[in-house]
Amino acid sequence: MRNNERCLARLAPLAATMMQNGAVEQIGAICHRFGENGSVQILLITTRSSRRWTIPKGWPIKDLKPHRVAEREAWEEAGITGKAKKRPWGYYTYLKTLANGRKVAPVVAAHLLKVDGVHSKFPEQGERQLAWLSPTDAAARVQEPELKGLLTSVLKKIPAESDSR
Repeated sequence: MRNNERCLARLAPLAATMMQNGAVEQIGAICHRFGENGSVQILLITTRSSRRWTIPKGWPIKDLKPHRVAEREAWEEAGITGKAKKRPWGYYTYLKTLANGRKVAPVVAAHLLKVDGVHSKFPEQGERQLAWLSPTDAAARVQEPELKGLLTSVLKKIPAESDSR
């Protein structure tokens, strides 16, 4: 029960911020690939300011479908190319402080993105750290309880390569 209480305690400030400032939309990419041993790997990146671990994400872009925004964010923030699913895998919230100091609670629509390329040169290279981890290890590294759940649930959707043969 203590673990659930800690998760709920982390979500409480989000509710207060959403009530005060409203929710804002963001779009993210859960980038996945198969490792050398055939196991599923998830990409995490660090944020530029707080250096916490997360997935590539950003604001909606006018005239660009959400799954295409997820693909663009993966490219800009991590040098990843691939195809994102049109429907979000799920949603999570977190607390974000904008440049003007205002706090907002983005609701992130997270799209699964199957990686077909990893490039060493990309727009935000050098500004972030990247790590390829098992879904369980990735979930342990992120702070957001809902994102933890999304990352571990990837194993149900994408079994290890050896399991799918």
